[in-house]
Amino acid sequence: MTQTEAEPQPTQSRRAPVLDVVIPVYNEETDLGVCVRRLHAYLRDGFPFTARITIADNASTDATLAVARLLAAELDGVGVLHLDAKGRGRALRAAWAGSDATVVAYMDVDLSTDLNALLPLVAPLVSGHSDLAIGTRLDASSRVVRGPKREIISRCYNLLLKTTLRAHFSDAQCGFKAVRTDVARELLPLVRDGEWFFDTELLVLAERAGLRIHEVPVDWIDDPDSRVDIVDTARKDLRGIWRLTRALATGALPLDELRAAVGREPLVAGVPLGMVGQLVRFAIVGVLSTLAYVVLYLLLQPFFGGQGANLVALLVTAVGNTAANRAFTFGVRGRGDAMTHQFQGLAIFVFGLAITSGSLFALHRWAPEAPVAVELTVLIAANLLATLTRFVGLRWVFRNATGEPVPEAARLVTVEAKR
Repeated sequence: MTQTEAEPQPTQSRRAPVLDVVIPVYNEETDLGVCVRRLHAYLRDGFPFTARITIADNASTDATLAVARLLAAELDGVGVLHLDAKGRGRALRAAWAGSDATVVAYMDVDLSTDLNALLPLVAPLVSGHSDLAIGTRLDASSRVVRGPKREIISRCYNLLLKTTLRAHFSDAQCGFKAVRTDVARELLPLVRDGEWFFDTELLVLAERAGLRIHEVPVDWIDDPDSRVDIVDTARKDLRGIWRLTRALATGALPLDELRAAVGREPLVAGVPLGMVGQLVRFAIVGVLSTLAYVVLYLLLQPFFGGQGANLVALLVTAVGNTAANRAFTFGVRGRGDAMTHQFQGLAIFVFGLAITSGSLFALHRWAPEAPVAVELTVLIAANLLATLTRFVGLRWVFRNATGEPVPEAARLVTVEAKR
């Protein structure tokens, strides 16, 4: 049974906040007051979005619920949610599912993560750039203070996720996450775990649904008073990984329906995630490139002959094709590695040139009197083979390129956060 112990302030009930920060707690009577007051002051003093704090008490047996009620009565924009069952996942599910905010988030009560990361976490979700955001302690620029045992366990766990579930996010268990509320409502009914594996299951489902997960490097200091039972948690996490792996392998999860609900392309058996959309966009670029190639070839052929016109037309369209596929097909923006991508694209172009030039050479050898129309037909057929090779090659070129820009709204609020 779940019940709301304290409602938001009247002014907030008339107007939903942009952000709802949930703090799941179990027997935290000592630290709760310090945490909530510090967070409340941070949100009040210069945070650019309206925000609410929801204390989600899950079956505490000490005075945590009483402390939470006192804080809600004392501070504007603080609410309390009480659950009769333990489990961080259950607390988050109840708080997020019932929230009217645009973005829902959570953080651990010990505030191990520096609050300066909150705005960079939330901004891409508010702007619409991303669907979920997570803090990561495993990025090279993160500054983390914790013992070697927990460091090794964390890295091993995330490596296990990459191996078993093909996860691409870097830090599943950092207690600092946010998600757009409309996205959360689609994901939560499919998340079965109600405890520590909740985060991992949510992220894996989001990734399989094609949702964009934004990662924020954080400054993080381990709480030496942490009461997490590492052995019990590890055992439950392994059970969760096995359950989720089996569900994905057997098709028990309705991923097609989930992708449709969140506006992502359907899954196609045997085709890697994202390839359907890439193929469509690549085909559009390919058609336009072919038309440009035909026009250039017809214009240049009287002056340079078949081989010369083919070389110039293919070179010009190859440069344009790489630039167009970089931005449109594979979503890479900015100048980073642009020249490297062009050189790699030209290497693929050389292979295409060999195919088309070879076919043209064979035509001239066996049918030297063939008209331009026949030349063009042979070249287009050869270009189809070169195009298939180009798609495979460009997928390799852009396999790790994610230089997509943060939209202006997110960039501006991030700049404000640094001031």
